[in-house]
Amino acid sequence: MEQLTLARHGESDFSARGLANGDPSVDVPLTALGEQQARDLGLALADQEIDLCVTSALGRTRATAALILAGRHVAVEAWPVLNDPRVGRFESGPLDAYRAWAGASGSAEEPPGGGESRLAIVTRYVGAFRKLLRRPEPAVLVVGHALSIAYVLSAAEGQPPAARIERPVAYAHPYRLGAADLRRALEVLEAWRDAPTW
Repeated sequence: MEQLTLARHGESDFSARGLANGDPSVDVPLTALGEQQARDLGLALADQEIDLCVTSALGRTRATAALILAGRHVAVEAWPVLNDPRVGRFESGPLDAYRAWAGASGSAEEPPGGGESRLAIVTRYVGAFRKLLRRPEPAVLVVGHALSIAYVLSAAEGQPPAARIERPVAYAHPYRLGAADLRRALEVLEAWRDAPTW
């Protein structure tokens, strides 16, 4: 991989209502606005080379990718390792409730009800992006989720994961990184993973 474009999915029904979802078995469609956002991004990327598209296994990223790539012949792979976090008993409930729990909990602590710690989440995302760096396709589009994109963009600026992520990630907006930028970001994330600060 030489060039990476990161894009969050279009607005979904749950994101519009402020609900949490990390369970792929829960169907969370795009809103009409989210579908239009994805089509608009497809137009914006029409002249950009895309050799591979990778999404999470959640329906909203796969639906967004299909709209972005409509009419193009691009290989698409769904990687569960890029999924939004499993949030345990917070699943399908208010996202603010999960965020309040997360802000008061350590990075190795798992949400009650079978959730996933932030340390595990960062570890999972690092593995996914390391795998992407080894891909032979020069230009890769990843359609993912706000948290993974925020982690990578912040780390590219030298900022390790924080207990509360304040970085906004727009729906269906392209964020571009070269391979060297991504490597630097992963070094920051790996250093934090090996010695968490919270």
